Amino acid sequence: MADRPPKQATSRDVRRARDREGRRAEWIAAVALRLRGYRILARREKTPAGEIDIVAVRGRRLAFVEVKRRATREACEAAVTANGRARVRRAAGIWLARNTRYQAHDVGFDLVFLIGWGWPRYIENGL
Repeated sequence: MADRPPKQATSRDVRRARDREGRRAEWIAAVALRLRGYRILARREKTPAGEIDIVAVRGRRLAFVEVKRRATREACEAAVTANGRARVRRAAGIWLARNTRYQAHDVGFDLVFLIGWGWPRYIENGL
C-alpha cells in the first residue's frame, strides 16, 4: 500500500471547525445562563440585520446575549466591536417586532466570555 501525504485542511474544513466551536461555546453559555435563572427563548436567531447568539428571559428582563470565545479576556473584549454592537441592537429590534409578547420587558444586551477552559464570564449590559 502506497503512503499518502497527509490531507491538507481546506477552507471548508476550517469553517466547519469554527462553526462547531461556536456552537459548543453558545451551548456552554446557554447552560451558564440557565444556572443563573434564565430561560432560553432562542439560540442562533437569524434576522435580516444579523444573528443573535442567545435570547433569554428572567422575570421581566429580556437579554440579548453575544457569546465570545477567545484565549484571553483582552481578545474577547477586542472581538466586541461597534459594528457588532449595532448589529445585535438592530437584530434585537426586529426580534422584538416579531415577538410582541416581550415588548414590555426590560431589555438588556449582555455578553458571555469563554476564556480557555475557565467558567463563562457573564457581563450584564456589557454590549
